[in-house]
Amino acid sequence: MRLAAATLLALALCAGVLWAGTDGLSAFTTEQARRLAIARHPAAVPAALLEDGTGRSFRLDEYRGTAVAVEFIYTRCRTLCAVMGSGFERLQGELEQSGDELRLLSVSFDPEHDTPAALADYARRYRADAARWRIARVADRSELAALLATFGVVVIPDALGEFQHNGAIHLLDREGRLARILDLDASAAELRAHLANL
Repeated sequence: MRLAAATLLALALCAGVLWAGTDGLSAFTTEQARRLAIARHPAAVPAALLEDGTGRSFRLDEYRGTAVAVEFIYTRCRTLCAVMGSGFERLQGELEQSGDELRLLSVSFDPEHDTPAALADYARRYRADAARWRIARVADRSELAALLATFGVVVIPDALGEFQHNGAIHLLDREGRLARILDLDASAAELRAHLANL
């Protein structure tokens, strides 16, 4: 009898730990937990100074009043960033067809190599329409770490002079807050649905 009671107590404790550790069985990875936390409590975003492919400087908070999908890239990347660039190219087309006001912003975390000329080349490669999709770098390098931390982007230099990094679509609401984190293959319809629920 004592063994059965002890077993039941241990199972109850394990179930409680599992429930608490997975936020009610809704987050089984740190990425899921991060996405859930942002959805519940949108985060203020630093008004970082950015510079685009034309050499024009602007602050991230200039987008306030407009919803923005943000991704983090570096232009020399031949793997994940190529997927992300193609995804934003697809999204740009979907948004143009729907007449949606959502804007796209690709931010380079490699300001040393991603000069305005490199950003302009990246924009041409993916046929970015500057009226809808802007490619920029962090102009003030002292602001880069805080910006990446806010968005939950992890960037690790590798031995070849490139970077390993995570990727997602970060949706800023019209108040300029990070409100959702979505998969790279999210469609314009999915982005609109998330915006409607903010």
